Amino acid sequence: MSTCTEKAEPANEKGTFAEKQAERMKKLRELHRLRNEARTHNHQEVIAEDARNKLPENWENRKRKAEWILNNQKEREEAAARGEDYDRVKLLNISATEAEKLERQKKKKNPDKGFSDYEAATVRQLVKEMGPKDMERYEEEKEKYGNAFYAAPNTIIHGLHEDRPQAVDNLVKSVENQIAKRTKYSRRRTHNDDADIDYINERNAKFNKKMDRFYGEHTAEIKQNLERGTAV
Repeated sequence: MSTCTEKAEPANEKGTFAEKQAERMKKLRELHRLRNEARTHNHQEVIAEDARNKLPENWENRKRKAEWILNNQKEREEAAARGEDYDRVKLLNISATEAEKLERQKKKKNPDKGFSDYEAATVRQLVKEMGPKDMERYEEEKEKYGNAFYAAPNTIIHGLHEDRPQAVDNLVKSVENQIAKRTKYSRRRTHNDDADIDYINERNAKFNKKMDRFYGEHTAEIKQNLERGTAV
């Protein structure tokens, strides 16, 4: 009996080692799988981050605005299909405070949004002041000038086109309007020679004016005492 027991113990130990080895290999394969998943995930994140960095700075705002426009258009179409006034239905779902705020924003809204490049500046200065398009004259000139109508870099167009007197007058009128508009919105302030000089440069003068605007009435007496030499 003792001999059989002694022979069985190595078998149990061998079986235990095999089980432990199999368990280790299983864990190792699981670690390899997790490592590959992490590597794939990191690679995808790097690609996604690089794509986000290449997007414009205001991409998120533009995306939200586009989504809002699409949702607004969808709701408007659904309201029209039901025969309802979308603007009226929308106002019923907001509070009086929000409605009043929206109304104030509409009144304060400046229709002139400015410009961001030279093309937009040209549109502001010239295109808006141009009259309606004369398509008949457009087709006539296109047929008359042929390939020179859409001039290429090496196309000579000097002397082919003659400006109409009406077009010249419109250009002169546009330039005069621009000059008048710039004069109207000039922010240059005239210098008052009689005013006290209490500044050392233009920036310091602006700062002193700002301080006087907020604290002038509270410090007037102190200033007078300093000027008279009677300050304590």
